[in-house]
Amino acid sequence: METSELLKKVRQIEIKTRGLSRNIFAGQYHSAFKGRGMAFSEVREYQFGDDVRDIDWNVTARYARPYIKVFEEERELTVMLLIDVSGSREFGSVHVMKKEIITEIAATLAFSAIQNNDKIGVIFFSDKIEKFIPPQKGKKHILYIIRELIDFQPEDTQTDISLVLKYLTNAIKKRCTTFLISDFIDKGNFKDALTIANRKHDVVAIQVYDRREAELPSVGLMKIRDAETGKERWIDTSSSKVREGYQEWWNRRQNVMNDSFKKSRVDAVSVRTEDDYVKALIALFNKRN
Repeated sequence: METSELLKKVRQIEIKTRGLSRNIFAGQYHSAFKGRGMAFSEVREYQFGDDVRDIDWNVTARYARPYIKVFEEERELTVMLLIDVSGSREFGSVHVMKKEIITEIAATLAFSAIQNNDKIGVIFFSDKIEKFIPPQKGKKHILYIIRELIDFQPEDTQTDISLVLKYLTNAIKKRCTTFLISDFIDKGNFKDALTIANRKHDVVAIQVYDRREAELPSVGLMKIRDAETGKERWIDTSSSKVREGYQEWWNRRQNVMNDSFKKSRVDAVSVRTEDDYVKALIALFNKRN
């Protein structure tokens, strides 16, 4: 993409997603994603009903009457976006490609994070770690992330979700909030890696898919191509048996994916490219409150 065209696209996404994060998600994001823990704030005199485990014995000894430590929730988070950049994101049958929706969701979450004074980092992945952007704060950092979301060209086309989850677990030492944004077209099983990652971090899964991945139209002979492997074949979509078989395959796939989320205790939401992702994100945030 040419520089002028890229800057124009960055500006368009910035205007749209910054407005969404400021006007819609301000309260939901803040309450849905809590801080890492409790930080010491001050001491005060002990009052009836206070937890004796919070007594500050040094201050108590100094003043010869009991004082307790007061703690506040640490609000600052580190937020990581795990972005699927495999070949299957370059698909869209209705209005937009999955890549565009993934970019908008990621940018909206990024602006929500910096409005909450959180650090934000990104890992682009296919079946390898394509790029790691360490967590930082600030608008300049966000605009760099948006530019990469729009224009990043991966080396590989396939998907390995387990790999990126293992990388996250090893690369980010402190607990962070992680948004895994993908179509989850992965031939492997990522449940174990997801369970381990969610024990250390707070992982949230966002699936972006197209309606034509969920159901076939009846349009006669159709050549289909696997965007991740490049394999092509013809199918007869006028056959109800073919369409039903495809629908069953999709439903099985979704059930396996949702079962992995449930067993890993990961909050998740699915967004169709033609649907309003804002409603889906608000529903996800509300579920966590």
